[in-house]
Amino acid sequence: MVRLASLSEEERQHLLELECHPFAGEPWTAPPPPAERRVAIVSSAGLIVRGERPVPPNDRRYRAIPDTTADTDVLMSHVSVNFDRTGYQQALSTVFPRTQLHALREEGVVGSVAGTHYSFMGATPPDAMEQAARELAPRLRADGVNTVLLAPV
Repeated sequence: MVRLASLSEEERQHLLELECHPFAGEPWTAPPPPAERRVAIVSSAGLIVRGERPVPPNDRRYRAIPDTTADTDVLMSHVSVNFDRTGYQQALSTVFPRTQLHALREEGVVGSVAGTHYSFMGATPPDAMEQAARELAPRLRADGVNTVLLAPV
């Protein structure tokens, strides 16, 4: 990610003035013990599976990434002049920490890993993605997911 100091004054000011929505209220339920958690990754890196069309700018939909997809077939289609892809190019885990999640499962820290993970396009206002997020929730439940690892980019 680019540093604020590296941006033009106009872009820096724009980012600093963006509204950060507060989360009100308390959690609805207590989470299960870690060893009973089935975990899915939800990234905002605009990830796709090789062969899929790139995610267009401001696309509000999510893409499904089967857990069995080879790392070499998980591609990033997030493009911005302000976005530094160096970390992703060096290690997919910076935006999609699946390897670490599987290591936690092998160590018994979490119970299991979801069969499918998901990616949204970052730089889209969160309220614009609400409908897609509501559509995604039943898919997560159907996979038995009770914990989501958010990987914001």
